[in-house]
Amino acid sequence: MPTPGERFDELVRIMATLRGPQGCPWDREQTLASLRPFLLEETYEALEALDRGDLDSLREELGDLLFEIVFLARIAEEGGYFSVADAAADVGAKLVRRHPHVFGDHARLKTADEVRGKWEEMKAAEGTAGPRGKTLLGGVPRTLPGLLRAYEYGSRAAAVGFDWIRAADVIDKIEEEVRELRDELSKSAQGDEGDRARRVEEEMGDLLFAIANLSRKLGVEPEAALRRANDKFQARFSVLESRIVGRGERLQDKTLEELENEWQLVKRDGH
Repeated sequence: MPTPGERFDELVRIMATLRGPQGCPWDREQTLASLRPFLLEETYEALEALDRGDLDSLREELGDLLFEIVFLARIAEEGGYFSVADAAADVGAKLVRRHPHVFGDHARLKTADEVRGKWEEMKAAEGTAGPRGKTLLGGVPRTLPGLLRAYEYGSRAAAVGFDWIRAADVIDKIEEEVRELRDELSKSAQGDEGDRARRVEEEMGDLLFAIANLSRKLGVEPEAALRRANDKFQARFSVLESRIVGRGERLQDKTLEELENEWQLVKRDGH
């Protein structure tokens, strides 16, 4: 039975062949920039398989994601920057460094919460002690989905003690942001239209940021929660639509009250 290392070496060799002089024209044309959408696509497909609990699909999607990683590293190696072995060595060293309770002589940590807290502390220390110009929050990719980026900002700030004490305190903050949003909406007839839109957007952003941090305090990853909520809404609305269309009626001819009544029936039936 081939070892994981042997399988990985085989994948690296295949990638080198595809990029070689006698390789695939499409693969040889790719750049670090051109592979970006494929990396995102494979990541989201893996997340979808996780959400479905489909382990057969997850196996395939993780393989596809691994291929994209090897592909990117191969292009970087050709440019003289780093190899996939360098990337593996870096993450291995990081894992050892951030687990002194396993690989060092530090006191053993007994719970996952203790481990998570120590991990965030070390990330925070590495950020503040890192290269000049590197900040604690600067390492969070700006390309992350907005809710996940807010979640990560909150986690890193919390690692140095800048956090709400209780989840209930974040709910108070959410209620405050809702009030401020209501105030802006009540002033919607005043002032320049563009300025009003900017203020409403700002208040809406503050509200979403607070909600992302409530998710963090509750141990809920907000992007995953929102994906599930989206899936639930899509499934229920599709049932609602099929019922109305199945009766020979049109959605756009229904009043809001009729649509809401139909929605409640869909929920009552367990959808």
